[in-house]
Amino acid sequence: MSVDATAWHPFCADADLPDDGKLAKLVDGWSVLVVRTPEGLNAVLDRCTHQAALLSTGRVRRGAIMCPLHGARFEVATGRCIGGAYADLRRFETRVVDGTIEVAVPTSAPGPNERPVEA
Repeated sequence: MSVDATAWHPFCADADLPDDGKLAKLVDGWSVLVVRTPEGLNAVLDRCTHQAALLSTGRVRRGAIMCPLHGARFEVATGRCIGGAYADLRRFETRVVDGTIEVAVPTSAPGPNERPVEA
C-alpha cells in the first residue's frame, strides 16, 4: 500500500480560528476543515462521505461534526463515523508554528471522491 506524500501549508493564524472553533479553506486544492476541540486541533476533509456535502456548515458538539444534510456524525480527532454507517473521514496532520496553524495535505490533487459537491 502506497502512502501519499504530503506537504505542510499555512492555514490561518492560531488566534484567528473563529470562536466556534472551526474554519474551512481550500489548501493546495484540498477542502480542509480545521476544528479546535478541548483536546486540540484537528483537520479533516470538508466532505461528508455519505453525499459529499460540506461539513463546515454543520455543527460541532462533543468533538464530533454533524453533516447538515442527513445528520451523519464524525469524530474530528479520528475521522471515525459515529452516527451512521458511512466511511470515515480523511484526516490531515496539523501543527502550530510561530502562531500559525499549518496543515499537511497530499502533494497529489484530490480525486473525484475527495471533492465536495459544489453548491
